[in-house]
Amino acid sequence: MELVIQFQVLNQSCQCLAWKPCPVAAQGAESQEVVAGYSDGTIRVFSVSRTEMELKMHPHALALMAISYSIDGEMILSGCKDGLVAVNNPHTGMTVRILTEHKGSPITALQCTGKQCHDFGVEGDDLWLATSLDRRVSIWASNWLKDKCELLHWLSFPAPVGPEGLHNLPPCLAAFCPWEPSMLVCVGFGTQKEALFYSLCKKQVVEKISLPFFATSLSLSPAAHFIAVGFGEWLLRLLCCPSSLPQDYSGHDDAVHLCCFAPSGHHLLTASHNSVLLWELPGS
Repeated sequence: MELVIQFQVLNQSCQCLAWKPCPVAAQGAESQEVVAGYSDGTIRVFSVSRTEMELKMHPHALALMAISYSIDGEMILSGCKDGLVAVNNPHTGMTVRILTEHKGSPITALQCTGKQCHDFGVEGDDLWLATSLDRRVSIWASNWLKDKCELLHWLSFPAPVGPEGLHNLPPCLAAFCPWEPSMLVCVGFGTQKEALFYSLCKKQVVEKISLPFFATSLSLSPAAHFIAVGFGEWLLRLLCCPSSLPQDYSGHDDAVHLCCFAPSGHHLLTASHNSVLLWELPGS
């Protein structure tokens, strides 16, 4: 439990980051590369093993809000405050595609998954989603080698007009469900305080779970049927699916703006304004 390496960029705020996924053939190996998005619209790739910055790109004019590697680690997806999503090639340092479907609303989440695109009747190696603050979610099927990027689904969830304006509302977040291949879990400002389970096959919401407040963070365990939800009211809630009694935990001194399960699913990392907490899951 000590600081081993620190990368510092002067006069810029790190808004988001993601570890590069390890190749399938290297199961059990630890990733040695991390990408970070900054408030000036730049992306920086850092090597942990060499303790140096390997690449800097500038695909956006405004602050980055979300970032993710493609499932094979060959592309970097970045989402901006103005709603633009960029597809970046870390080998050439070039931005190969700009997607404008969410333009005008900040990107709040990006996620790639290894689910099979042909299960949904489209060609592609990567299935990924983008979520914006205005309660819209887009799901894409991509084949990066063939430069194909096809919009598979477009979801828009209703919400009342925010009394303080769009930018002061809780974020809209979505994630692929690890234990149910065709399912998305969505949270955010809406007509009700709830988590929605949306089926990509049925193209409809199939389950709703009530929440005590509007969520500020979301993570799904890759190893067990657990969902972690953080709230602005300094609360962390752990949900077990299928539905059971929720477990609430305190300990933060501010809004829980980040939840992240470890790959093993045995631990959960959460963060608020100036604290990071590590939780051990029940039965792990």
